[in-house]
Amino acid sequence: MTVIPESELEFRFFRSGGPGGQNVNKVSTSVQMRFDAKNSPSLRDPVRERLMKLAGSRLTLDGVIVITAVRFRTQDRNRVDAIERLQEMVDKASIAPTFRVPTKPTRASKERRLQAKSGRSAIKSGRGKPSLD
Repeated sequence: MTVIPESELEFRFFRSGGPGGQNVNKVSTSVQMRFDAKNSPSLRDPVRERLMKLAGSRLTLDGVIVITAVRFRTQDRNRVDAIERLQEMVDKASIAPTFRVPTKPTRASKERRLQAKSGRSAIKSGRGKPSLD
């Protein structure tokens, strides 16, 4: 599990939009967290590549992941929420994908399949109209 040190994270705080009364208009509770994934020394190369793919639209052209947290009413909880969301992405990127090894069907399984097909064909051909012989 890769842990990102807080020294690599950059935070900006701004006012939230939407309903909420005076609290929304006065207090900067929303958090925008920026993490430079492209130049981070705490990420190994394969993890970095998978993280940048996972980030999707949150990744800028400079390789910076931008996460905006506005879920909670306090700045501190939004800050923690943004950190947790980044950590989830890093944890997901840390898991190396398992590759499927292609296999061929055995001779017995091929024969069983063909027998089942011919059996089904016989059943269906027996359903036709009787001939007038």
